[in-house]
Amino acid sequence: MRSPLDRLRHAVSFEVIALLLVVPLGAAAFGMPIHDIGVVGVVSATLATLWNLLYNWFFDLALSRARGTTLKTLPLRLLHALLFEGGLLLVLLPFIAWYLGVTLWQALVMDLSFALFYLVYAFGFNWGYDRLFPLPEWQRNAEA
Repeated sequence: MRSPLDRLRHAVSFEVIALLLVVPLGAAAFGMPIHDIGVVGVVSATLATLWNLLYNWFFDLALSRARGTTLKTLPLRLLHALLFEGGLLLVLLPFIAWYLGVTLWQALVMDLSFALFYLVYAFGFNWGYDRLFPLPEWQRNAEA
């Protein structure tokens, strides 16, 4: 399993890179001031970082207990990303509606758009992170 420092590096780098992409894209896509999308992005990233740390720890614990390894197959990576984004969607929806002064329906459309971005981004980022920082156990499994 990953160390707490590795998990922190993962979570912070995930969110910083995402913010650099999603704030200008969100402002352009929704025709809103970059500052407003920036605040939503920073608050969302903060909540997402906390969720990321907890979610990934529990997901890896469950995976390790069920399979004896934290190595993720393609279907497990898809499940991992979908469950992560679904949980985050439920938390962020009321905040987005309140802060931006939009209806819950408009907030849902915006949140789903952000979730779609993050779903694709999370898949690619996590795959890349695992290739850049592989765990020793994965090397042993590949050699077996």
